[in-house]
Amino acid sequence: MGQLDPIEQSQKSPLRMSRRGLLVLAVAGVATGGAVAAQWFNILAENGEAALSAPDVHQAALSGEVVLVDIRRPEEWAHTGIGQGAVPIDMRRPDFVDALLAATQGDKARPVALICARGVRSRHMSEQLAAAGFTRIIDVPEGMLGSGAGPGWLKRGLPVVVAQ
Repeated sequence: MGQLDPIEQSQKSPLRMSRRGLLVLAVAGVATGGAVAAQWFNILAENGEAALSAPDVHQAALSGEVVLVDIRRPEEWAHTGIGQGAVPIDMRRPDFVDALLAATQGDKARPVALICARGVRSRHMSEQLAAAGFTRIIDVPEGMLGSGAGPGWLKRGLPVVVAQ
């Protein structure tokens, strides 16, 4: 038996990738996966000027300084409970703005703090409510489950109530 020529050998051998090719794929995966993970877990979140930490918003909600609104889905409320002092209003409701107006007694200038799981949805909803005329929207960027802004309502041991 003679040796196969290089073309014939490449056609019969399984596909192999060079180390460089594997490295490029690994870097691309980390870059894109990392970007997705950073967004999903809100790793880069910060407590900016229009944001409060979970303990601060809890105290503000209990004192009546803000209306704290949990904008997550009902199945999320059922899974973790709702932060004590929060009003649960699913952000997907077609009448979300009307429900929020009811919670603020029609006052678009009343401070409203939004909390979700990790601060991603609350950040986006803050922008939408500002466009709808609400003037004092506060984000809770660490959310219920934690993000780059903090460990989150649950890990901080803040009280929750059972979803109704």
